[in-house]
Amino acid sequence: MNPENSKGSYFSISLKNHIENFFKEDDLDRNIFYNQGLPCDLVECTLKFKTDRTLISGLPFFMESFIFLGAEKSYFGDLLSHEGCRVKFEKGKETHSLKFNLPFSIALSGERIALNLLQRSSNIATYTSKFVELAEIKGISILDTRKTMPGLRFLDKYSVRIGGGKNHRFGQTDNWMVKDNHKSYFGGIEEAVNFFKKIGSFYNPLVVEVHTLEEFEKANSLGVKHFMLDNFTPVDIIEAVKSKKEGTTIEVSGGIQLGTLEDYLIEGVDAISVGALTHSPETVDISLKMKRL
Repeated sequence: MNPENSKGSYFSISLKNHIENFFKEDDLDRNIFYNQGLPCDLVECTLKFKTDRTLISGLPFFMESFIFLGAEKSYFGDLLSHEGCRVKFEKGKETHSLKFNLPFSIALSGERIALNLLQRSSNIATYTSKFVELAEIKGISILDTRKTMPGLRFLDKYSVRIGGGKNHRFGQTDNWMVKDNHKSYFGGIEEAVNFFKKIGSFYNPLVVEVHTLEEFEKANSLGVKHFMLDNFTPVDIIEAVKSKKEGTTIEVSGGIQLGTLEDYLIEGVDAISVGALTHSPETVDISLKMKRL
């Protein structure tokens, strides 16, 4: 995903609205004398990536934070071209860094929000890429979930894609998913499936979450095409894929971590969804330093 080829879509009204809300939270208007008093001289900004193999993600959000405060896009040069690049260290060399210039007042006022967004995005993208590198060997896709930070789903989903993963649902109605509470309320898989079928959305796909081989076989008999095997053991997954019909997909989910991923890379599995990609990714270290010109 290259933001430079997006014809400005990553700097769309949607992104600007998100950034505006982030700055409202920071409450810069509380003391206008401070803001007006900050010098506007240009400073050299050095963005430092201090964790080996960081996958840089979130530069559109980082830049837009400063642009919202009045920075010109020209200040950033080719910064955006580094989106999706992998940080590499060589022994004895300086920390990987990117440089650009900004007015000091803008750089200082936008620093924390810009870094927060870049940090979170790079955390998610870097962590996602580790899962993808293992799973793609078997032709299995890595998916995110809706376990995103409220208000940051746009960023979180974007970051997963930079990391090579794929997005599951953005919202509850992207597709119908029969989950535990549906089955409990309606009285079983068949009743829950029928409820969604009666909604009458011709093109909306139906995914059924199952927890046992018996539930899987029941859903299979109902003509369901998309299955989520939740908290299945690798042994039970192997058994389930034996009954997989042509044209159906099997997604595996439920507490799968990087250290256990290889146990679930089973032939016949199409995708593995991992909530940890967005709710608890490993962290990378990024800082922004400024020097007067």
